[in-house]
Formats: sequence, C-alpha cells, structure tokens
Amino acid sequence: MEWLEASTENCPVQRTLDVVGEKWTLLILRDAVNGVRRFDDFHRHIGLSEAVLSDRLRKLVTAGILNTVPYREPGSRSHNEYRLTRKGWDLWPALMALSQWGEAYTLGSEGPVLDIRHTDCDAPVRVVVECSADHSTLHPGDVTARLGPGAQPRR
Repeated sequence: MEWLEASTENCPVQRTLDVVGEKWTLLILRDAVNGVRRFDDFHRHIGLSEAVLSDRLRKLVTAGILNTVPYREPGSRSHNEYRLTRKGWDLWPALMALSQWGEAYTLGSEGPVLDIRHTDCDAPVRVVVECSADHSTLHPGDVTARLGPGAQPRR
C-alpha cells in the first residue's frame, strides 16, 4: 500500500489540527505559553469576541490542554485561571516552529515581537528535527517515511 492509497483518518497531523488547528486556538496557546492566565487578559490581548474565546477555552480544557484553577479577587465573584497542562506544554515546540518559520518568511522590518533565548548562555533558540539515536539534525532528504502500523486502506 502506498501513501495515496492509505486512509488519513488516523493521521496525527489531521487529528492534531482537529484539536488546535484554528487560528484563535493557536493564539490562545501562544499567550498561555507566555504567561497569560485570565479570561480578560486573553480577551484584551488577542482581541477576539468573548463568545469565541469562551468556546476555544472550553475546547482546550475538554481536550486536556488547559486546566482551570479558581481564583477570587477581593470583592468579586470567583473566576478561573487557565493553565497549560503537560499535554499543553508539549505543544510548545510546535508553537516555536511556527514562530521560527514566521520570523524567516513573514516578519516585517521591525523584527520579532519576542526574542527567545536560552537562559543559561543567551543564545537564540531554534527548533530542529533530529535523529533519536545520534541526535544529529535532519533535513527532509535525510528521512524515509513509511506507512506505520495504523495505516488502513482508503475506502
């Protein structure tokens, strides 16, 4: 069976996009990675409607990417903060890769909004694909893609 003969129902890219593949969702995750926790802060910073924000936050909580932690300001009713779970933090490399691509191909002359550096040595951070055995950096011509055990014929 070849790639074009395989069903994409179990494709991890497709399933990931089903959960986080919408613009507002990725921007919420970007802000959460950068320390935004409260509904009003997401709303003000991203600029989407309260209804859309509520829907996206609810979906991220349901998917186990964010969890809620109650807080209460003096004199106010209880609210929730939104915190990344381990599953949410595991999306950080994907967000970094999107940022890296954007800096290379879509950035204006004023430069990036964030300058992300390694805390210990102050070198810029970059995302790479590497071999799990020898940790060498790989490029598309260095890899072979084979159908995996979850591949099923297209219907």
